[in-house]
Amino acid sequence: MMKVEAQPGAGTHHDAHEAREQRTTLFFSVQDQVGALDECLRALKASDISMTRIESRPSKSAERSYDFFVDIDAGTKELVQKVVEAIKQVGIVRDVRAISSLDIPQVTSQQQVPWFPRKMSDLDTFAEKVMEMGEELSSDHPGAKDPVYRRRRLEIVQMAKMYRTGQPLPHIEYTEQENATWREVYTRLHDMYPRYACREFLHVFPLLEQNCGYGPDKIPQIEDISRFLKDCTGFTLRPVMGLLTPRDFLNSLAFRVFHSTQYIRHHSDPYYTPEPDCCHELLGHVPLFADPHFAELSQEIGLASLGASDEDIEKLATIFWFTAEFGLCREGADVRAYGAGLLSSFGELEYALTEAPEKHPFDPTKTAIQKYPITQYQPMYFVADSFRDATVKLREFNKTMRRPFQVRYSPYTQSVEVLDSKDKVHHLARSISNEMQLLANALDQL
Repeated sequence: MMKVEAQPGAGTHHDAHEAREQRTTLFFSVQDQVGALDECLRALKASDISMTRIESRPSKSAERSYDFFVDIDAGTKELVQKVVEAIKQVGIVRDVRAISSLDIPQVTSQQQVPWFPRKMSDLDTFAEKVMEMGEELSSDHPGAKDPVYRRRRLEIVQMAKMYRTGQPLPHIEYTEQENATWREVYTRLHDMYPRYACREFLHVFPLLEQNCGYGPDKIPQIEDISRFLKDCTGFTLRPVMGLLTPRDFLNSLAFRVFHSTQYIRHHSDPYYTPEPDCCHELLGHVPLFADPHFAELSQEIGLASLGASDEDIEKLATIFWFTAEFGLCREGADVRAYGAGLLSSFGELEYALTEAPEKHPFDPTKTAIQKYPITQYQPMYFVADSFRDATVKLREFNKTMRRPFQVRYSPYTQSVEVLDSKDKVHHLARSISNEMQLLANALDQL
């Protein structure tokens, strides 16, 4: 995972601003071969700039490759672009990007701020950065020794790897065998939902059948689903090769984007999968992204993750685990399931609503530090009173995080704005004032 950190400026406010203007981090990946780094350094030297830091690490996006992070002093955007173009001319280099310190929120303490996406297209940087699964399968995966399944997986993940913002979502022509696996999973879960799923899920599911091709006969296309979700709540789907890092996955939720796999579990064991697949994504996660209150809760977790410390990311990921993945909610005297890990699992969906596991009220301060197993049924679940109540509690919890700035998402530009100046805060205040006036006028007319 790429992570760029900005150091705060020193001295007077003016001096600090000057330092921020001139500091830029250059990121690029290089194939491991003799003389590779020397060629890159010669290109930088020819651009007549000075380097203040250079760091390398093995690349997760390609074998025998290394990612380099180089801090350079470049006073203008023109000079930065010149440096980028010079590096691109080196044939062994790929994925060249420059990140200005002005693109990273200014901090007033010695805290370091990890890089985070500011606009929708920044999510393209996650395309190849998966932690596991994707192209490679573990030895205990049901399809690990099936060459036909492995080739099919590779074909599908390559489409996700090449996808970029604004392009049509990949259309997969699923095979008869893949559709048969979907049919077995879909039919069994569909019969269980009325007894176990929350009312919001049960309200949306028939709409997905009417509008998105949901049904037992074939796997629906994420393009159709994404358009429907956008009309409902602004959420969209994006293809992914495999498991993202918690930071990258949560950051995407801030933009109301959910990364969805498109491959399906191995046909030899349709009732088991060691990883998220399209059954888990489309049957477990997708329906509730069409619910406004659940969408708000999910985005709230995402916004809190932008620029958060590693410690806070771990807490937010744990909250996501106990809500969006394995959450329960109260409906009158009953408890129902809304977590995707439950709604896509026959056994655990039934087990979770018995007396066997512990059940506690959702409290982010406690939920965030609760340990959990990933290879067995959960011994403990957290029960939310409602999605709205969970969102209110989460916002209170987010105030305890150590991030030295606030962010807001603009649906008009699909970008994140950092509220780090008086002008930005005043602009937000005026927008809220206008909305309040609109609300008052609407109330007067009722």
